[in-house]
Amino acid sequence: MGEPTLAAHIRAGAAAHDGCPLVFAATDGERATTLGRLVTDAERAAGGLQARGIGRGDVVAVQLPGSYEGAVIQAAVSLCGAVLLPVVMIYGPREMDFVLRRSGAAAVVLPREHRGRPHADVVLRGLSGLPALKFAVVVGDSDPGYGAVGYAGLLAGPGGTYREPRADPCDRAVLMYTSGTTAEPKGVQHSHRTLLAEATSRVYTLNGPGTRHLGLFPSGHMAGLLSLLRILLLGTPTVIMQTWDAALAARLVDRHAVTSCGGAPVQLSGLLDQQAAGIATLGPLREFLTGAAPVPPSLVRRADAAGITAFRSYGSSEHPTVSAGAIADPLGLRAGTDGRLLAGNEVRLVDAAGRDVPDGHAGEILTRGPELFTGYTDPALNAASFLPGGWFRTGDVGRVDAAGHLTVTDRLKDIIIRGGENISSKEVEDLLITHPAVADVAVIPVPDPALGERVCAVVVTQPGFTFDVGQARDHFAAAGAARQKTPEVVVLVNELPRTPSGKVRKDVLRSARKAEPDG
Repeated sequence: MGEPTLAAHIRAGAAAHDGCPLVFAATDGERATTLGRLVTDAERAAGGLQARGIGRGDVVAVQLPGSYEGAVIQAAVSLCGAVLLPVVMIYGPREMDFVLRRSGAAAVVLPREHRGRPHADVVLRGLSGLPALKFAVVVGDSDPGYGAVGYAGLLAGPGGTYREPRADPCDRAVLMYTSGTTAEPKGVQHSHRTLLAEATSRVYTLNGPGTRHLGLFPSGHMAGLLSLLRILLLGTPTVIMQTWDAALAARLVDRHAVTSCGGAPVQLSGLLDQQAAGIATLGPLREFLTGAAPVPPSLVRRADAAGITAFRSYGSSEHPTVSAGAIADPLGLRAGTDGRLLAGNEVRLVDAAGRDVPDGHAGEILTRGPELFTGYTDPALNAASFLPGGWFRTGDVGRVDAAGHLTVTDRLKDIIIRGGENISSKEVEDLLITHPAVADVAVIPVPDPALGERVCAVVVTQPGFTFDVGQARDHFAAAGAARQKTPEVVVLVNELPRTPSGKVRKDVLRSARKAEPDG
């Protein structure tokens, strides 16, 4: 299939599956196309990027929804041999400034509007002092200002003809910022080799004739990027949703005879709710791979009762799919475990000292394998995240049964997973503490039946002050932070429980919240 780089594989995939049908769906309509047409436009866009100086190793940040133009631009960046930096749409000017500054992005691609708001104008107006940034591209505007070029102008190109670059499979191909235990997002780096190992694993290649996939994961997520690679490399007929809408997703399953789907638990439950409400039958849907957030066993059982074989998977931006169930697994395994390891992957379970735990015991999950990322952009994070032998510390806790099934039971990371989005507790805390009413704060997750978890702020106020959800919302909006990070539950306390060394006892706070109604 040519040299093992994304550009070579994308072009070979288009040649082999030129007529593969694709549909890009939004609430205001659908756009039908083929893989061949998409890659032809991607080559035109790549020629426009190359003519503006983008080449091997340059970082291009792409913040676009799951639209046709978004797929074209992401493919175009890979065709250039550049480093694709997908960015989730929830990021506002505050987060975009951080991402562009830390990554040294040479270009950024933005939508003119998103959900009725002037997205590109707000982001570009707030950028300053970014010497590495050569230009911006705005989709949906022929004359965007700020020295930016419109999408149509990029495809027309200033005399640019696409040239496939010389690249090495070990070159950095993707840079993705993900929230974790630290206040600042971490720069996760993948090579052509690691991405291709993931994109050609059994998770993506088991579908037989007649398969039609529904792409639900957002384009700025690792899972969203891998869904796109599945299309580009393997020619899987797919319906891609621009933004999540449960009613629309359910109707798309029926209208396009969707047989296979992957998404977060909130999306599976949303589809089942629509089926129960009579919005759609979901009759064609045979299987649903779910992950990206804790999966209640009851959800897999509910799907099974509705005629959909759901199974769990486990992974992260760093190691996209460590394990996954299979459609042939019995219900008990699909509901109660995260499946078997993918080929080539390895897992160790260790205690706090890094020693292997006895068989059958839970421990921190260490992983390694062909899909494992090449490291963070921050060397200090690498030193803390890898043990000798290349073992990656996931920060999650789990166990492996005698038959080799992995089950994730807990996590050491201080993050909140809201609808599949990782939200750093410390990042939220650092912003809350700047409010004049807040003297001390700890942020924890609280369970939510639809989203998995929500953000809860446990707050000690300054004397004479009070603090509530409305004040938190206003404070985060003024700071330009993503709305999803805004606390949805605020609990006022006189003091935070702490260890003798001064560390907040978040285990105590979590236990208290589980026993109390939302405040």
